[in-house]
Amino acid sequence: MIGTQRFGALGALALAALLASACSSTSSGKNPSGWLQPSPSLRQQIDDQIKRLPWTHGVERVEQISWLAAVGEPAYEQLLALCADPRADVAASAVAALGATRDSRLVEPLRAVKWSAGDDRSLRYERARCFVRLGDWAQLGALIEGLAEEDAWARAWCLAALREVTGQDLGFDPRAEAPDRGQALERWRSWYASRTSEGILTQSR
Repeated sequence: MIGTQRFGALGALALAALLASACSSTSSGKNPSGWLQPSPSLRQQIDDQIKRLPWTHGVERVEQISWLAAVGEPAYEQLLALCADPRADVAASAVAALGATRDSRLVEPLRAVKWSAGDDRSLRYERARCFVRLGDWAQLGALIEGLAEEDAWARAWCLAALREVTGQDLGFDPRAEAPDRGQALERWRSWYASRTSEGILTQSR
């Protein structure tokens, strides 16, 4: 979930071939949820990845997230269902894959998810990053407040997410001393407040 993973040349070719096969063999078009339905062979691949996902770790987990994100719409139904998993790391993995698609059609279905993993910090920040990646910046404030975390890793993660969507860091250094971090955090809060009052940031409807 953290960091950008790239497929190797062979992996990219294999995935392209798989998706081409899925498109050519899809017979029923849309499923009841309205998402593009995968071919039987691709559905099996998606199901296999999702069944394995709770038991993978590290690089292997990140590669699975990348694979599911690259598959895109045919995996949405299964990934949205996985968001409600009571295991926070599993739900966060599904959220990460959906956010990486940058498909804004996912905003409303994600808002409707019945989250059951509780107030897990990693899931909370992953969910906020997902929404802003999809174009709904209403949860940008959650990432900004994450800069106040005691954990340097959490501060760095939230800053990376903010930099990704805004293109700036406003001088915040997650490794700096508390007074310097506090000043930079106030700059972020002021930045967010000014753009919210100007109507620039999209708010929840």
